[in-house]
Amino acid sequence: MTTWLPTFLRTDRGLTVVGSTGYLAIVIGGSFIGYLVGAWLADRIGRRNLFISFSIGASILVLAYTQLPISNEMMWLLGFPLGFFASGYFSGVGAFLTELFPTRLRGSGQGFAYNFGRGLGALFPTLVGFVSASTPLAEAIAIFAVIAYGLLLLAALLLPETRGRVLEADA
Repeated sequence: MTTWLPTFLRTDRGLTVVGSTGYLAIVIGGSFIGYLVGAWLADRIGRRNLFISFSIGASILVLAYTQLPISNEMMWLLGFPLGFFASGYFSGVGAFLTELFPTRLRGSGQGFAYNFGRGLGALFPTLVGFVSASTPLAEAIAIFAVIAYGLLLLAALLLPETRGRVLEADA
């Protein structure tokens, strides 16, 4: 979403580069607050619940932002929660991956899982570009954003909750 957001604002919404700056600033501000609140929520409600709630929230907001016939003023208002949900779950990933692997495998397991996910995620902006050659950019963004957040939701449902797990040193 965020990779293609400036282009979406310019091409689909008709905003100039200068005109889109405020919209981007709102999304970035929401992302920053999302990181802070996401870290607190990961400890408060658990990593799994954080991932579930933020993936659902981000999916709904991406669809609203790109698919509904909303005014630019409504886009301005939705920008903060969009950034909040689209980025806030990242704060739980480090703790979750650390707690998921036994000590002797923690570094390589966490590194592999994180970077495999990053590699897979790096394909999506490219695919948005390819798909947008034959469909509207807003639809391409929505398709791949919902797929990405759907994968996050699926992982959250299939993987164990790790909050409170005691990390023991291997003897």
